[in-house]
Amino acid sequence: MTSDEITIHRGLTGVYFDRSETTFIDGKQGVLEYRGYNINDLAEHSTFEETGYLLIHGKLPTQAELDEFDAELKAARELPERIFDVIDMVKDSHPMDALRTAVSALASFDEDRNDNSAEATIRKGNRLTSQVPAIVMAHHNIRQGKDPIKPSSTLNHAGNFLYMLNGDEPSADAAELMDKDFVLHADHGSNASAFTARVVAGTAADIHGAVTAGIAALSGPSHGGAAENVMQMAKEIGKPENAADYVKNLLSNRERVMGFGHRVYKAEDPRAGHLRAGVKKLSEEMGQPEWYQILEAVVEAMQPYARRGIHVNVDFFAGVIYYLNGVPQDLFVPIFAVGRIPGWTIQVVEQFRHNILIRPLLQYTGGRELEYVPIAERE
Repeated sequence: MTSDEITIHRGLTGVYFDRSETTFIDGKQGVLEYRGYNINDLAEHSTFEETGYLLIHGKLPTQAELDEFDAELKAARELPERIFDVIDMVKDSHPMDALRTAVSALASFDEDRNDNSAEATIRKGNRLTSQVPAIVMAHHNIRQGKDPIKPSSTLNHAGNFLYMLNGDEPSADAAELMDKDFVLHADHGSNASAFTARVVAGTAADIHGAVTAGIAALSGPSHGGAAENVMQMAKEIGKPENAADYVKNLLSNRERVMGFGHRVYKAEDPRAGHLRAGVKKLSEEMGQPEWYQILEAVVEAMQPYARRGIHVNVDFFAGVIYYLNGVPQDLFVPIFAVGRIPGWTIQVVEQFRHNILIRPLLQYTGGRELEYVPIAERE
């Protein structure tokens, strides 16, 4: 094949590399479904635990099945003692780097570490679902010179995550909104981190290796950093009346307005609206309505760009939720990982099911048939 006959799809845009039964996305219409269930229904009526079960098992659970799954997750919240030593060794690292290191180390302590069957991979993935938030919050406390907070045995996944921040049980509204955030982030097709996890699984590496690689991909600011950047933008704007000029200045300098636009969605991200109302309620409940007002002012300033397919995305409202719950900004990206473990788990299972080494091609554009010159004769 000549170079003229090769079509380059940079970033693999528009390329289908496999089939999946997990997540359906229609970017033009703004549709997201997990296992055929619309994200709007799941965000309004489901929980993270139920959604996690749905992703892993392909069906909504009965009450007995959900209770069993919930008990399994709660039983896995305690970390092996040696993992705290690992976290302590990297306590000065960014939380995503500490998380990546600790997840990799967990493989050595898992009872199924040598078993890559679907059943064992799901068991390991379920344990990681509970262990990842424990790692994030253990690192957060250890870096402050504090002891990690022992996880709750009664709170749900979202409530326990917030509880481990400082030992205070969150309000029902705060826990419910965080739960919704985790539902919305549970899977999202073949994004950069999920694709990375599948590439690693394609080599027949285990789920700990795949998730470690997924976390590394997620740590990059072009993938997981938007929520943190939106909160920084809101702080810089300061007041709602400053938003229009701030946005105008960014755009005139050809800079991005964080939290707008998406690689897939050309309509509004269907996840964003579910956090919008929650931010309004939570900001008012906590006596800080200005954050919601600033975000709304930015949305209004960006309205002319909607016809170009530049709409608000899920990260735009997520950062303020985390901030209002007292979560430090450098934990915003790890929260993404906390919600995404069920999605990565089932994608790894799917990859193993009909496994193939993922090996795309690169078009070579360098020199050819060059003559080797001995080093003494080189100029």
